[in-house]
Amino acid sequence: MFVVRFDLRAPGADGPGRAARHRAAVDMARYVDQHGCASIVVSEHHATDDGYLPSPLMMAGAMAAATTSSPIVVAVALLPLHDPVRLAEDIVTLDHLSEGRSMVVLGIGYRPVEYELYGVDYHRRGRIADEKLAQLLDLLDRSAVGADTVRVTPAPLTVPRPTLAWGGASLAAARRAGRNGIGFFAQTDAPGLLEAYEESSREAGHDPGICVLPSPAAPYAVFVADDVDTGWDEVGESLLVDAVAYQQWNRDAGTALDTASLSSATSVAELRSAEGAHRVVTPDGARQVLRDHGLLTLHPLCGGLEPDVAWPYLERGVEAATT
Repeated sequence: MFVVRFDLRAPGADGPGRAARHRAAVDMARYVDQHGCASIVVSEHHATDDGYLPSPLMMAGAMAAATTSSPIVVAVALLPLHDPVRLAEDIVTLDHLSEGRSMVVLGIGYRPVEYELYGVDYHRRGRIADEKLAQLLDLLDRSAVGADTVRVTPAPLTVPRPTLAWGGASLAAARRAGRNGIGFFAQTDAPGLLEAYEESSREAGHDPGICVLPSPAAPYAVFVADDVDTGWDEVGESLLVDAVAYQQWNRDAGTALDTASLSSATSVAELRSAEGAHRVVTPDGARQVLRDHGLLTLHPLCGGLEPDVAWPYLERGVEAATT
């Protein structure tokens, strides 16, 4: 099983270069959909120096229109920064475009600058998230049943509502997901998260839903090369860009570097020797990752790789995962 991620981070790219990466992401989504991709994932961040994708639902819609089978996952949408009515309408539209294949994972984020950009109080983000999540769920539920009130229209395709989950690494995040009757996508497999989610679900009268607890040992950006040395020479700097950017964001926010997607490396050599989140492997190495973790995560445009560089790695990754 393999998944593919896109965030469109591309430091130093000019306008045409960014446009090319946006179009390449849609083309790559179409390609992996034709080869049995388990999910296509897009992410959200704002006010970045590298042009990180700020509009994941718009990109998800483009990918949904270009695909027919693979689930399209937004992970995450930063709920406190969104208007719940507008977000509900966008989720419903994506639900129809994808013919029910979409999932939106909501979260609160960890970068104060994003809240500053939107004029939202960062220190109240948990309370704001609770208020907006309750409103969003009510809007989607009333839309689905055609309640005799002013409501979001049209009704979603998916009954009882489009698939939602909550993302985070804390017990508070697990409990928020549980008491609201939605799935939980953790950023790590820390002790107590599963129990907190399931307990909160049942206390609120819900059956626990999907709960994803990724191992910090699992790589989240795998590049498949015929020769590992050549591969690191070609993509290593871009992988380091990605690793260092997340390090800095988390240090600025005072969060720990122990989630599944983070690395503490400060050089390509360190990134390579760590054999952690970012890896360059042979096809046999990719199959070993699959055996070890049950999942191969490809991130073809990671760190702003040029599409013509990224494509062969994507194709080799897909082949390794499916043969």
